[in-house]
Amino acid sequence: MTAKGHMRQAFTLVEVLVAMTLGLLVMVLALSMLGRTRDESARSDEGVAAEREARAVLTQLTADLQSASFRPDSLFEQSHASWPGDRLGIFCLQPPDAQAAAARIGDLCAVHYYLKDVQISGKTLRCLMRGVRHSRDTFLAIRHNQVPALFTSSQCDEPIAFGVLAFEARPQSRNPVGQWQTWDPAMAQAPSSIAVRLVIARHQLAAKLPDAAAWDGCGATTELLGKAELATHNRHLEVYSALIRFGHPALTESGP
Repeated sequence: MTAKGHMRQAFTLVEVLVAMTLGLLVMVLALSMLGRTRDESARSDEGVAAEREARAVLTQLTADLQSASFRPDSLFEQSHASWPGDRLGIFCLQPPDAQAAAARIGDLCAVHYYLKDVQISGKTLRCLMRGVRHSRDTFLAIRHNQVPALFTSSQCDEPIAFGVLAFEARPQSRNPVGQWQTWDPAMAQAPSSIAVRLVIARHQLAAKLPDAAAWDGCGATTELLGKAELATHNRHLEVYSALIRFGHPALTESGP
């Protein structure tokens, strides 16, 4: 008997090419999805790291500000740069283990917050610094009218956040109808709270800012940073804000 049908023994060249093309497309699509997932995972990790750092800063700031004792010579220096770097100098209570035993004569210390460019592996990284002047130095400076010296940069100051593009610490008070307004330094009364704002550059962006000018948003980095007022729309930046009560109730009535 002879077979009525004909069994195909091989694919044609066109069919092989079509199959290879489809396979290649599937592979490219899979690699693209894998790369996108990896990038999203990296951005997510950077976001988590920035949030963890910001929470640590806000926790420390809250502890310092809420235990503060107001003095007219406290420092609330507002920066007017596009990416502000305010300076904050306050007098607040510090636990015993935060001071060296030989320098401790009380609980009231001077604490200074400011931005500083730190050299790490040959690159510039802008950091939020925190400096503590122990109670002995604090009381001596007050006694000899040398308070401004307490709020200057020192080798013993430590960075508490890395890659900080902007730091704002703006004192606020309430008007007669209870609305928040900018605190007037001419007022003898302490501010009611401090409006804090942090802008932190994610690691990928920070790696592209090699010097102080770049962190200031000058030159080629202008497009990377964008406009400061649109920082919340920049996926390479993390923005955190908090309104923190200023002063320990027992200390802010009249100050030391």
